[in-house]
Amino acid sequence: MRYRCGGGLMGTVKVDLHRKDREFNAAYALDNAEGVKFLLADYQKFVSRKRCGDYAAVEVLIDIHKAIELAGLTDRQRQAIELVYFGELTQTEAGERMGITQQGVVAHLNAAADSLAEIYYYWASHGEGYAIRGTN
Repeated sequence: MRYRCGGGLMGTVKVDLHRKDREFNAAYALDNAEGVKFLLADYQKFVSRKRCGDYAAVEVLIDIHKAIELAGLTDRQRQAIELVYFGELTQTEAGERMGITQQGVVAHLNAAADSLAEIYYYWASHGEGYAIRGTN
């Protein structure tokens, strides 16, 4: 089976090589904690996209794990992220597993998101593929 681009085999197809980057940067403001939490909340979507062969999703997942490694998170902050975002537990369920309240889980997640935002901000300000507040 042959696929046609632009209505014919001889047509010219204009490719926007930076479209995905712009869409990603518009969706996730990773230089702040709220943007990082939004990205983490979509973690399983990136895992699914990776399984479908989406290389950009693989890069996002690698960067998430690298940022977690570099952010100097406490064991409890890391555990809260793993349970809530990677393990898809509710904050209450994660608190039960951790032996703390739901509010305690939120406090760990907030502190972790602040630290992760600093890593993404550093990467953005050093030209490592991320934008600061919608800049390219």
